[in-house]
Amino acid sequence: MATEPRHEPPTPTLRQLSTRTREMFQGLGTALTTPTTPGAPLLADASSRWVRLLPYAVALAFVASLLPTTVHLLAGDYGVNGALAGAIGTAQTAPLLLAVARPLQAWWIIFAADVLGAVVLLAADGPRAELWPWTPPIVVGYCALMIALGLRETRRALFGVWLATGVAGYVLEVFRPAGYTSVHTLLVVLSGVLLLLTSAVRARGDAQRRLVEQETISEAERSRRTLLEERARIARELHDVVAHHMSVITVQADSAPYRIPDLPDAAREEFTSIASSARESLAEMRRLLSVLRSDGSEGERAPQPGLDRVQQLVEATVRAGVPAELRLAADLGDVPQAVDLSAYRIVQEALANIVRHAPGASTRVSIRADGGWLTVLVVNGPSTEAGSAVERGASGTGHGLVGMRERVRLTGGSLDTGPLPDGGFRVAARLPLTPDPAPAVAAPPARDPAPVTSPTPPTTAKDSE
Repeated sequence: MATEPRHEPPTPTLRQLSTRTREMFQGLGTALTTPTTPGAPLLADASSRWVRLLPYAVALAFVASLLPTTVHLLAGDYGVNGALAGAIGTAQTAPLLLAVARPLQAWWIIFAADVLGAVVLLAADGPRAELWPWTPPIVVGYCALMIALGLRETRRALFGVWLATGVAGYVLEVFRPAGYTSVHTLLVVLSGVLLLLTSAVRARGDAQRRLVEQETISEAERSRRTLLEERARIARELHDVVAHHMSVITVQADSAPYRIPDLPDAAREEFTSIASSARESLAEMRRLLSVLRSDGSEGERAPQPGLDRVQQLVEATVRAGVPAELRLAADLGDVPQAVDLSAYRIVQEALANIVRHAPGASTRVSIRADGGWLTVLVVNGPSTEAGSAVERGASGTGHGLVGMRERVRLTGGSLDTGPLPDGGFRVAARLPLTPDPAPAVAAPPARDPAPVTSPTPPTTAKDSE
């Protein structure tokens, strides 16, 4: 039986390996010559001015301590000429100040100065010359420089710095004078560990910053989506209100020629035009409603609720463990359907929030009409329980208040919400009952709700305030 030939992965040729190696070193060279965000100091995003100045203070402390130590060590222990020792010491330490804002450029200066200093030490023959090729101040300053680099540059640049440090040190090892002790391996290990740790810290900080930015964007998108969904819901509910009036107009216009005897022909044509326009408006509203309705959702068939069903809301709230009291004025008058629906939804959302976030809090609902305005007031005291059985420990998102504001804005009213000094919360809405109501006055201050000792059925007070 014939077997299918096996296809082994092609072995990279010498030319391909050479090309990849060249590309790798080109990338390292680019990384070493292209600083990340040049000119932005470390901790530049800190809110406190003292924190922003801290990197400069630390760098200045390193320079102030390492510069005289380096000069004294080169001149005293290694026997280097005083002027040359001062120049080398300055080049090896002063750029640490530059490392606060431009660590990669500072590394180029310090690295070249360190290599030049090692070459100078070849001809030095001091009484206490023992370490090669790096002196102790070089090791300390170089480690500080690695911290600045790790907090700023890319991983490729850091790998290039570490690789250059290792190559330079091992090349200098070839020329090590007799009797000197090598410290190159120590510097390679310390620099590698510091670069690894600081780059990990920077990566973690970048990840947290991106997470915060994403959460901020998500919260903004969530709020925007909630607002749009609430507006769509309000539009669907108002469709029933507007459609009712348009249907009445259509019926009246169609039946006018039969109800009014001896109607002139011009009037008959006018009524026919009115009925036709009303039908077209109804059709346009239905098409708009189909766009606002979510995919797959069914239209609501139940009648839209109003203030006549607020009593049921309060009773349901009492059954949920929230002692509530209802004060509903007897002379509300003729309440427009849009205002009637909005007032009901405001009370519904306020009571739902109390059940979720203030379980057991005594609550008062007051609805009255005054000067062409309908005032809806829902006040609750502090919660008497640690958390509700449904949402224990949950924090509010404020999305319910978005719906309240949209409904109040739709009717041309005003809304006042906020916490109370005793730990409760207050929702006060004023909705116009007429197209041109009397000037609105400030919503009445919330009084402490009447104490209720047990979750009894709500009390309905027919007052004439």
